[in-house]
Amino acid sequence: MYTQLADWHGPGAWILLVPLFWIAVVVLVITMLRRSVWRRYGACGFGTGFGAGAPGVVEHPLAVLGRRFAEGDIDAEEYRAKRAVLTEPTKDVPGGGGAR
Repeated sequence: MYTQLADWHGPGAWILLVPLFWIAVVVLVITMLRRSVWRRYGACGFGTGFGAGAPGVVEHPLAVLGRRFAEGDIDAEEYRAKRAVLTEPTKDVPGGGGAR
C-alpha cells in the first residue's frame, strides 16, 4: 500500500479541465441570458425596454408611423403619404436616403 501512494504523481494536467469546464458553463449561461431574457427586457443596456415610450428608447420613424396607423391615430391616406416621404430617396445622401 505504501508503494502505491509513493508512486502517485498527482492528478496531472487534466485537473485544469475542471475550472475550464465551469468557466465555459458560466460564459454559456451569460450568453444565453444576453440573447434572450436580458435583451427582451432591456437589462444591461440591451433591448428595447418594455415597449414604446420606455426611457432611452428611440423608435424607428417607420415603426412609429406603423404604430400610429395601427392605433387609429392616422388614416390610410395619411399613412401612405407619410410613408412615401420617409422612404423616398434623397439627393444629398449618396446611397439613396429615406428611413431604412
